[in-house]
Amino acid sequence: MSKNLTTRSEDYSKWYNELVVKADLAENSGVRGCMVIKPYGFAIWEKMQAELDRMFKETGHQNAYFPLFIPKSYFSKEASHVDGFAKECAVVTHYRLKTGEDGKTIEVDPDAKLEEELIVRPTSETIIWDTYRGWIQSYRDLPLLINQWANVVRWEMRTRLFLRTAEFLWQEGHTAHATEQEAVAEAEQMMNVYADFAENFMAIPVIKGIKSANERFAGAIETYCIEALMQDGKALQAGTSHFLGQNFAKAFDVKFATSEGKQEYVWATSWGVSTRLMGALVMTHSDDNGLVLPPNLAPIQVVIVPIYKTDEQFAAISEEAKQLMARLRKLGISVKYDDRTTHKPGWKFNEYELKGVPLRVAIGPKDLESGTFEVARRDTLTKQTVISAEIVTYIQDMLEEMQKTLFDKASQFRDAHITEVNNFEEFKDVLENKTGFISAHWDGTPETEEKIKELTKATIRCIPLDRKDETGTCVFTGAPSAGRVLFARAY
Repeated sequence: MSKNLTTRSEDYSKWYNELVVKADLAENSGVRGCMVIKPYGFAIWEKMQAELDRMFKETGHQNAYFPLFIPKSYFSKEASHVDGFAKECAVVTHYRLKTGEDGKTIEVDPDAKLEEELIVRPTSETIIWDTYRGWIQSYRDLPLLINQWANVVRWEMRTRLFLRTAEFLWQEGHTAHATEQEAVAEAEQMMNVYADFAENFMAIPVIKGIKSANERFAGAIETYCIEALMQDGKALQAGTSHFLGQNFAKAFDVKFATSEGKQEYVWATSWGVSTRLMGALVMTHSDDNGLVLPPNLAPIQVVIVPIYKTDEQFAAISEEAKQLMARLRKLGISVKYDDRTTHKPGWKFNEYELKGVPLRVAIGPKDLESGTFEVARRDTLTKQTVISAEIVTYIQDMLEEMQKTLFDKASQFRDAHITEVNNFEEFKDVLENKTGFISAHWDGTPETEEKIKELTKATIRCIPLDRKDETGTCVFTGAPSAGRVLFARAY
């Protein structure tokens, strides 16, 4: 199997696009800007989904489902929300097709115009808050902790598989609370859940922070986020959690009776991650040989490849492989035995290297005689001969070590690419020649942030939650600054 991948140093963007397709994760579809997620890519997303779903339920959330279509009038109820999404909305105007006069073509029936246009959901705040009005009457109904797994549509002009597509998969949490403090605590909690998932399952170190006003979610009072750094030095927003205040409750008249009998508006949050996490996973760990997957999210953690010449050897190796599979599966390790006779071992080695399978076990006649297995690590491309009695423990330990090694490697790269600068010349130099996060003072105004973005294409990724109290002067205007923020170019 020939990989023929463009190298990262040659063209990082091309490398990414080729890898996503060649590793069988996804491909472009016949619908402009939309993708087909292939079985191997969807298997990774399913593992992400399963872990996140478990974490949501452990924090008291329940799953529900809301309509794909949203009446246009709902959007007009929250002004900043509609302004934030107006340019990305797909709109349904008619409900019927008809055969053209030539008897062959299909056209929209002009007599089937909807009385009110429907928006294909770009996010579900409006339809959900209209629904919550009927669900919430009393303080006894709160908190309401709902999550939805769904697809959304945002009409992107420039698309890239997983990172930015017109339609994508995600989850969106929408919660209602009796007090401001409870809602803020919920938004912070979900940011922490996302950070836990990113670091312990995806092996991606993240920086927790809040967004500037320019980068805040449309309709939010505060947006909490986790920011990751890719190997090309660009940032990627890996998850957001929004404190919505009472904006949507007031827009949709969602009130509750307090224990004292007073009528008050509820306090809200929303939060979500999407299939762009797949892009983050690919770009954080993978190399010029293909995918590198952290064991905690790999659909296949161990693959066993037989090496043989005769049918008798194949039968004996298969028996040994099946015994090893049974032992590993009892420990919850996902393992595949590739007994295809249509491909040679070398071809299979290349395939699983490209697909990022963490551990590869090769068994040949000599291994059967000596009671050993050859184990190859995907992350370091090193091999080790392991005796049969120790193989299961070795694989268990190695999967744990690989998970930690990938996180540590990504952390070292991220930390080495956070650079403090004190003037705009340094800012531009780091951006062009080193890349990564730039820690710089900012005067706190949207105008300065917009001007820096216009000149450099760098945005404020976040105001770190753990930033030090440090007064200074803005890197661009020289005006007083209350502290440093993180700038970067981003996906």
